[in-house]
Amino acid sequence: MGVVNVTPDSFSDGGRFEDAEAALVHAHRLIEEGADILDVGGESTRPGAAAVPVEEELRRVLPVVRQLRDVPVSVDTRRPEVMRAALDLGASMINDVEALAAPGATDEVASSECAVCLMHKKGDPATMQRDPHYDDVVGEVFSFLQERMSAAMRAGIGQDRIVLDPGFGFGKTLQHNMTLLRNLEQLKSLGAPILAGWSRKSSLGKITGRPVLTNEGERLPASLAMALLSLQRGATILRVHDVKETKDVVEVWKAFKQ
Repeated sequence: MGVVNVTPDSFSDGGRFEDAEAALVHAHRLIEEGADILDVGGESTRPGAAAVPVEEELRRVLPVVRQLRDVPVSVDTRRPEVMRAALDLGASMINDVEALAAPGATDEVASSECAVCLMHKKGDPATMQRDPHYDDVVGEVFSFLQERMSAAMRAGIGQDRIVLDPGFGFGKTLQHNMTLLRNLEQLKSLGAPILAGWSRKSSLGKITGRPVLTNEGERLPASLAMALLSLQRGATILRVHDVKETKDVVEVWKAFKQ
């Protein structure tokens, strides 16, 4: 899953692809590099990010989705209005950091045939990294994803349409993230594919001391290491900024498994 941030303030590439034309050039490059899915987002969910009006999110996202009808597109949104508009334009997947919690979100997905990714997060982006606490991070994330998956299925969303995301970095310390990664197979026992999003995140900066400088690829080696560890622990989808390099990791891992 290649990341297409149509935003001015995303943590890694904010502003580089805010213009729809630049976003489309980037999207097609990611497809050429081997992306199976493009994840288009118009609202940053980085730690400390402020919400944007729904009209602005629509203005950013829809021109890009409209021009990508020939490739699988996921739309990274928590808003039912954006979900509906994107699905009307042919989006294949909704990637929701709030796991369809917004009123009406479940109905929008259930009334379509799209896939949906249900993610765990604790708190809002503006405050979620301020001393997050869990008594049992694996158990709490497991229970949350189980409940949201059950709610989606009760609404008529088939299990074969659901992907689960533990939400690395969304209201979690480095230790929380590592504990979840070590126990990813436990989350996979819920019966849905697991999406892992580690690419360029602040946890990698804490481990390596590397800043998130996009052009220099400061966190690329650490991101690739996490991609491989996620595959080994059972992840099915890798959400990444650096598709070409991650694709090489996947191919080497597949060859090793044969």
